[in-house]
Amino acid sequence: MKVSDLNPEYNKLQRKYGAKELTSIYNGGCTNNPDYCFVFMNPTGKNIASDPNWKGRRSPWIGTKNIWKLFHRIGLLDEGIYASIMAKRPNEWNEEFADLVYGDVEKHKYFITNLGKCTQVDARVLPNSVYVQYLDLLRKEIEIINPKVIIAFGNQVSSVLSGNAISVSKCRKQSFPMEVAGKTYDVYPVFYPIGNGMMNIDKAVEDLEFIIKNTEKRLAPSSALI
Repeated sequence: MKVSDLNPEYNKLQRKYGAKELTSIYNGGCTNNPDYCFVFMNPTGKNIASDPNWKGRRSPWIGTKNIWKLFHRIGLLDEGIYASIMAKRPNEWNEEFADLVYGDVEKHKYFITNLGKCTQVDARVLPNSVYVQYLDLLRKEIEIINPKVIIAFGNQVSSVLSGNAISVSKCRKQSFPMEVAGKTYDVYPVFYPIGNGMMNIDKAVEDLEFIIKNTEKRLAPSSALI
């Protein structure tokens, strides 16, 4: 099964929970055992790929800047790609450039997705009951791609994934287990660094650098015994 096989289900939920004039946004990046799976909340109309006339990939954060600043700061985006993103207005993104950006994401071995794929016209708060409707599909995504580590952005996403109320500020650099298809994954809650959360971007960077360093150390091959 491929991740794209889930798209028809996401389209059904878009018609139920999303803006009728916009399309669902799915995911993108490395789909074969990525180092990291980054899970955000839900997309908005600022993603230009949510326009029904868009012919290319429907992946998160297309036509935006701030999240790419975060990935650049933690070493997961090449300098040239980052400079090109910063130089473009939203409407200057095209299908080819979106593929170029996500080619860089794939090269750095991470996967970007949203818990909710229901695109809204703005950054309105959705109730947990909507996100719960997507939870089984996200579990299926995780089962298919099999990431090494999952990173959940914000209190709400972290709480829905864990099934418990989580405050990111109280569990920084700590993980909780998530069972998917008989396998246990480490999920790290991290401050949501976009919109009103921009005030916490430095904390998000600090925690992500810790997670990346810790993951690389844990996964590094053991030194041969002399």
